[in-house]
Amino acid sequence: MPYFYYDFTYILVIVGMLLCMGASAHVNRVMKKYDKVRNSTGLTGAEAARRILNNEGLYNVQIECLQSDSGDHYDPRTNTVRLAYQNYNSASVTAVGVAAHECGHAIQHAKGYAPLNFRTALVPVVNIGSKLGIPLIILGIILSFNNILIQIGIWAFSLSVLFQLVTLPVEFNASSRAIAKIDQYGLMSTEENTGCKKVLGAAAMTYVAAAASSILQLLRLILLFGNRRRRD
Repeated sequence: MPYFYYDFTYILVIVGMLLCMGASAHVNRVMKKYDKVRNSTGLTGAEAARRILNNEGLYNVQIECLQSDSGDHYDPRTNTVRLAYQNYNSASVTAVGVAAHECGHAIQHAKGYAPLNFRTALVPVVNIGSKLGIPLIILGIILSFNNILIQIGIWAFSLSVLFQLVTLPVEFNASSRAIAKIDQYGLMSTEENTGCKKVLGAAAMTYVAAAASSILQLLRLILLFGNRRRRD
C-alpha cells in the first residue's frame, strides 16, 4: 500500500478545509440574514459608497457594478471600487456594509496605509510563487526526491502564506474604517450598524481561516519533507 495512505499530516489538510468550510458557511449565513434587512436611510451600496468617498474627498475613485453577485473589491491600479450586482443595487445592511468595506480599502490607498502597500507590492511575486510552489515540489518528488527543487517549491509556497498573513491587518483595518465612516456619516442606525459589524466580522473570519489553512499546509510540507531528509 502506498506510503501516503499512512501520512498522519493529512489531518492538517482536513483541519484547514474544515476551518475554511465553517467560515464560509458562517459568512454566507450572516450575509443572507442581513441582506433581507433594509437600512433605514434607503441608500444602496453604490450610493453609500459614493457618499463615503465624496465625504473623504476621494472624488477620483470610481464605482462600478459587476455582472455577478460576488467579487466585491477595490482595484488600486485604477482607483475603482467594484461591487457585486446585488450589493451595488440593494439597500440592505449587507450591501452598505460591504460597500463601506471596499471604500475602506480606497481610504487606505489614499492615505498610504503601509500594510496595503506591502501587500500590493507582494502581488507579482506571490502570483509566481503560488503557480510554481506545488509543481516544483511534485517535480522534485518525481526526480527521485530532489531536495533542491522541493525546498525551492516550499519557499515559493511560503510566499502565498506570507500574503495571507499580510492580508489580515489590511482586511481588519478596512472593516474598522467602514464601521467608523458608516457611523460618522449617519448611513445606518445604531441597531443596523450592529448588524453591519456582524457581517464584516464574519467576512473577516474567512481571511483568518484561509491564513490558518495555508499555514497548516505549509507545516505539512515542512513535516513531510523534513522527515524525508532525515530518513535519507
